[in-house]
Amino acid sequence: MFEPTPGDKFTFGLWTVGWQARDPFGDATRPPLDPVESVHRLAELGAYGVTFHDDDLLAVEPDRDKAIAAFRKALDETGLKVPMATTNLFTHPVFKDGAFTSNDRDIRRYAIRKVMRNLDLASELGAETYVFWGGREGAESDGAKDVRVALDRFREAIDLLAEYVTDKGYGIRFALEPKPNEPRGDILLPTIGHALAFIGSLEHADMVGLNPEVGHEQMAGMNFVHGIAQALWHGKLFHIDLNGQHGPKYDQDLVFGHGDLKSAFFLVDLLENGGYEGPRHFDYKPSRTEDISGVWASAAANMRTYLILKERARAFRADPEVQEALAASRTDQLAVPTLGPGETYEHLAEDDFDVEAAGQRAYHYERLDQLAVEHILGAR
Repeated sequence: MFEPTPGDKFTFGLWTVGWQARDPFGDATRPPLDPVESVHRLAELGAYGVTFHDDDLLAVEPDRDKAIAAFRKALDETGLKVPMATTNLFTHPVFKDGAFTSNDRDIRRYAIRKVMRNLDLASELGAETYVFWGGREGAESDGAKDVRVALDRFREAIDLLAEYVTDKGYGIRFALEPKPNEPRGDILLPTIGHALAFIGSLEHADMVGLNPEVGHEQMAGMNFVHGIAQALWHGKLFHIDLNGQHGPKYDQDLVFGHGDLKSAFFLVDLLENGGYEGPRHFDYKPSRTEDISGVWASAAANMRTYLILKERARAFRADPEVQEALAASRTDQLAVPTLGPGETYEHLAEDDFDVEAAGQRAYHYERLDQLAVEHILGAR
């Protein structure tokens, strides 16, 4: 029970299991991991696919062509898919002031070329989504950039790359990944809401959506479940990054569910019942305390936790007491339009409404919440 299969569509970034555990205060505690080994081990664990930055493929083989050939061979041998790809626009010192929004024009042009090259590879490997995390698109000083102009340049880059993909006939959609800060003091497009507003300004807005991450929204103090619901409402949830986070700290990238467990439960409930059909992608980092065996144990833990929460969510929805509590909370009434068929605002004046009595109504949310907790804990 709770054993993953490719049908669950679980995917991992090469940068997750391949993280050497280097942080701002300490050197790496694990050696580089060959992407070929990652592909084979993830397949053995029941994963559906693997994702990558352009630089991830060069972890042990510096020759790009040889690295790509070995990666392709591993994919063919295991049947793993590549649903998503992205580009590293943050590690090299050239990007210290940003990529698409660097104050240096020649750096902006280089960044776009770098993405175009990897878009070619992403298309060859069958990727359907291309993620843009603007980790260096920001500033530490409000005097460093005119944010309005920086957003012009950000929009210009996405528009150019959308044109490139369209002209090439790749059929790839873009997904923006918001984050409020780290590594920059403040990052552009810090939340789901900011990114949705930005998408509305794009020339090819129809092909651009979101790749929200649990930890990033929770770092900003946002309710991730609400954010995902709004992304679904807009039809813009193109991809998702799952991990764990303990509140508004630095980006912890914990195993999924190893943070706010109740939020993870309601997130799984939403993803399974809200119409999302894309991969369940884990963007986490195995702890620095782990050796390579711990890396694979943590990868398995992500998938197992998701499947447990999926089963718990199913049991929650099927529980007669939960259904009774939902009815008592009037949750079904929210789906009823405020104006009935043929009504206009003028009909509102005809309502015979006892405002004092309505003010005394109870919604019984505490009971509903407790039932959820009991299902999460396996007490029901």
